[in-house]
Amino acid sequence: MKTIGLIGGMSWESTITYYEILNKEVVKNLGGLHSSKILMYNVDFAELEAKMSVDDWDGIAEILTDVSVRLEKGGADFIVIATNTMHKVVPEIEKAINIPILHIADATASVVKRDGIKKVGLLGTKFTMTQDFIMDRLLSAGLEVIIPDTKDIEKVNDVIFKELCLGNVLDSSRKEYQRIIDDMKAKGAEGVILGCTEIGMLIHEADSSLKTYDTTIIHAKEAAKLALA
Repeated sequence: MKTIGLIGGMSWESTITYYEILNKEVVKNLGGLHSSKILMYNVDFAELEAKMSVDDWDGIAEILTDVSVRLEKGGADFIVIATNTMHKVVPEIEKAINIPILHIADATASVVKRDGIKKVGLLGTKFTMTQDFIMDRLLSAGLEVIIPDTKDIEKVNDVIFKELCLGNVLDSSRKEYQRIIDDMKAKGAEGVILGCTEIGMLIHEADSSLKTYDTTIIHAKEAAKLALA
């Protein structure tokens, strides 16, 4: 079994889900007392969020590169970054390490395409929805991507940082997300990517008028599959 280098804490709420899925998938495949081999570095998200708020992505890249190097030196066979937004700095990290990074967008696009969906909605932080580090990989996979309008982008982002990252799951916010999903459906979306690892706390399949693709679940399952390959 390969050792997974898991970078967590962004937020720690969703990292719990990664840890649980990684171990459950290994048990499902190997049975008995098996569990996943994981080296985890849990960052202090407050430090990263402070840099995000002033667009200091170089500072974020420096922190996560240092973490990745530590995990590689510790014996990790590949890196899993347990968040969508921080994949923005993947190119910088890759220059400093010799082990692969399992990209969350590639894993997700593969599952969406397997279901025959060509036009998909994307929810996430405002960085994920408006910048190219996730979008380009989805487009390169042959998907057409719909995002909310400007006002709803801010709403989705605020719920993530001001509620979900703090462990607060509000029904009023669920209804807002449902409205936004319905709007993307009206624009032709055949499914919706929950492109922030916290959104799965708020929206489940039964809550959505579209088939949901939770990047947390997809990414973690793909990581377990790679570890067992």
